[in-house]
Amino acid sequence: MLIIFNPAAGRQRVTRFWRVLDVMSANGVQLEIVETRYPGHATELARRAAADGEARLVVAAGGDGTIAEVANGLAGSACVLGIIPLGTANVLAHELGLSFSPAAVAAALAFGRTRTMWPGIASGPAGTRLFVQMLGAGFDAQVVGNLSLRLKRALGRTSYVLQSLRELVRYDFPPIGIRLDGQASEAGSVIVSKGRLYAGRYLVAPGGNPTRRGFSVVLFERPDRWQGAWQVALCGAALPLNLLSRMPGVRVVRASTVELDCQSVPAQADGDPTAGGRLLITDAPGPIEVVIG
Repeated sequence: MLIIFNPAAGRQRVTRFWRVLDVMSANGVQLEIVETRYPGHATELARRAAADGEARLVVAAGGDGTIAEVANGLAGSACVLGIIPLGTANVLAHELGLSFSPAAVAAALAFGRTRTMWPGIASGPAGTRLFVQMLGAGFDAQVVGNLSLRLKRALGRTSYVLQSLRELVRYDFPPIGIRLDGQASEAGSVIVSKGRLYAGRYLVAPGGNPTRRGFSVVLFERPDRWQGAWQVALCGAALPLNLLSRMPGVRVVRASTVELDCQSVPAQADGDPTAGGRLLITDAPGPIEVVIG
């Protein structure tokens, strides 16, 4: 078992990580642990392990961004993806119903069953980016791109709320050109989701399922400075109540292929900033097996 660990996790999460390892080691599981040192390093490590046949199970120990990087490195191989959730939101872990108890995580990785997951791929001028849960363009990407790591470590999810309030008064909500299975549309912000959840356990796309092909596309149809800011404020209040998809001006559409014109807006994938431009979003060429416990 190869474990790819993101050391940027906070102290409390690192303690949980070592508890998981203690349980596995006590039960005779052979472990190899490597730490990531820069963005994209987890992909390189996972790809090397898959090519060398060093491990049948490659575990991502970190948040959604780390999981996506490891999944990108395993794509097309026979390796199975394991998860030790150590991120701020851990959206995919909640989506798949993974346990956060160190003993349960260790047991799942040692003996758990797997489930087939279909990631998405965004292709653009800067290359391709695999994502396991969602890709956002517009306001939420603005928040992600400007959120400091120091604030994120100190406040966790609360840091996103504070950064959202800052961005409300300065983001211009330029319109985003969209094509859904070839049909043209426009919105002020967009979330292209594989699953149902967003920012943790909050429901944003009721029809989403990361084990199926295709996407749930959440359109915030207010491409205007003041209307966009008002809509984001209302949706922020509705999100903890799982009512976001029912808000005025919010539309959720299923699509197999999504095209986004992100030349004038930021983009993010699984909670990390990603290159924009004109993006073509499709399913990955093949699925990935992931341990679910």
